[in-house]
Amino acid sequence: MTSEELLQKVRKIEIKTRSLSKNIFAGEYHSQFKGRGMAFSEVREYQPGDDVRSIDWNVTARLNKPYIKVFEEERELTVMLLVDVSGSRHFGTLSQTKRDMMAEVAATLAFSTIENNDKVGVLFFSDKIEKFIPPKKGKSHVLRIIRELLVFEPQSGGTDLAQALQYFANAQKRHCTAFLISDCIVPPLQPNERGKIIDPLEKPMMIARSRHDLNVIQVYDQHDAVMPDIGLVHFKDAETGKEQWIDTSVTSVRQAYNNAWQKRQQRLQTLMKRLGVKNISVQTNDDYVKTLKQLFQC
Repeated sequence: MTSEELLQKVRKIEIKTRSLSKNIFAGEYHSQFKGRGMAFSEVREYQPGDDVRSIDWNVTARLNKPYIKVFEEERELTVMLLVDVSGSRHFGTLSQTKRDMMAEVAATLAFSTIENNDKVGVLFFSDKIEKFIPPKKGKSHVLRIIRELLVFEPQSGGTDLAQALQYFANAQKRHCTAFLISDCIVPPLQPNERGKIIDPLEKPMMIARSRHDLNVIQVYDQHDAVMPDIGLVHFKDAETGKEQWIDTSVTSVRQAYNNAWQKRQQRLQTLMKRLGVKNISVQTNDDYVKTLKQLFQC
């Protein structure tokens, strides 16, 4: 992609996603995510009727008078976009690839953030942490994020959602709203050394959810879920590079493929429901506007 082509594509995404942010998502974003936390403001002398649980015992002991901590609602929000840049994002069989859809969704969220004068940052991940852009305000910052979404090339092609969530939870100390944007391809569950089945995604997701407002946006192609009947096909795994010939005309082969997808989906949905993680799924040929509104309104 030349510099001129890149600028044209950035401008096209900016026009579309900024309009959506202003006209559709601004209100939902503000009401759903704004003012979620309480931030320390000051200490003042205790007055009759104050909640004794708010007493600052260190200040009280130092001044020999009871003092309480005063908190105020946080008005400024930090939004973090955790974007999957693994090899499977290049897949797309209809109008666009998963990469294109992820870029538009992320750009819409980024513009919604700056429309409310909040900060937005990005974490790019594969099966390693590829790049971290710290949260900032402003249009120029969002345009930088969009350019990175379009041209960034990772060093690795795999996917490790657990590592991304763990890094995010440790790196982002202040409470924020986070959107994990991924096709959510996870490896099959394996028993540990004691023979017990443990989902490696559970603990990192639980910690991230406890510290932040975590939302998962799954972007997938229809043929991630259903294998078409198109005869003998040479397949290459975009993440591992493994190649093999598969006869898609065999019903049992297509059924096994579909069953594997359904099993992964059930595993993810069960986990996120148990942990209270809000999530949506959108196909590459879907209207993501309608689906995003569902996330904001739930």
